[in-house]
Amino acid sequence: MKLKIAVQMDHISTVSIAGDTSFALSLEAQRRGHQLFHYTPDRLSMRDGKVFARIEAMQVRDEKGSHYSLGEKVRTDLSEMDVILLRQDPPFDMNYITTTHILERIHPGTLVVNDPAWVRNSPEKIFVTEFPDLMPDTLITKDPLEVAAFRKEFGDIIIKPLYGNGGAGIFHMLEADRNLASLLEMFGQMFREPYIVQRYLKDVRKGDKRIILIDGEPVGAINRVPAEHDSRSNMHVGGRAEKTELTEREREICARIGPSLKERGFILVGIDVIGDYMTEINVTSPTGVREVQRFGGADIASLFWDAVEGKRLKSAA
Repeated sequence: MKLKIAVQMDHISTVSIAGDTSFALSLEAQRRGHQLFHYTPDRLSMRDGKVFARIEAMQVRDEKGSHYSLGEKVRTDLSEMDVILLRQDPPFDMNYITTTHILERIHPGTLVVNDPAWVRNSPEKIFVTEFPDLMPDTLITKDPLEVAAFRKEFGDIIIKPLYGNGGAGIFHMLEADRNLASLLEMFGQMFREPYIVQRYLKDVRKGDKRIILIDGEPVGAINRVPAEHDSRSNMHVGGRAEKTELTEREREICARIGPSLKERGFILVGIDVIGDYMTEINVTSPTGVREVQRFGGADIASLFWDAVEGKRLKSAA
């Protein structure tokens, strides 16, 4: 089965191919003979209930500095596509949410991955709260008194934007740090939404593990170790990737959340685990696929397309 696949993403020219999952998925789709198209979210339109975008035929190459070619932009009814990959990076703001409302109009006739309605209803840092026994003690609030009481109870804490991404705006506040009030004032000026506050997990110094699940089943993982003077493990802010295996606790976590992922139609998910605790369930644009394979792990891009092709065959039957 040859598929017509449109990738809704940040412009292909901006990606770092060494670690970009959207690029890895595109490479594998092309290897299988599928037809690839590219467009950015600002080209998405809806008129009279029909969804359009100005898309470009895309070819990709695993060559740094020459990793893509694009054709001419053509206004296209996206219902003509077999699959759309919803892959633009957060922030998970009203612009992002609006794209999910629009794409919902053509799903599942055109298979949107991940399911746009469930992406909208499952923000990374809120979805995880459905499994309170699997996550660290967590507070979601804008009330400074609540934050102060939480720190008094647990000592060191992490404060971060509720809809942030990529490690931006994450602060490790020590129990005796006198900057908490100032930080909350700054957050109040920057964000209309509540913040997320979590008990600091010392195990983060050993790494923040990214585990990839396909259709609810774990298929690979990579450990991300923070730089010496940073509490964030994200690789683009200095975290170091290393090979890892799943622990029994991590397999337990995956088994617990797997049915919910399948129920919501999430084909590709990345969860973050520190020590014995899950901190996020990433469903918008999860990454880590290329890093897993680089360290000798599974070819997750291939497993992903096996799952997608299976769902398309089933829907066509």
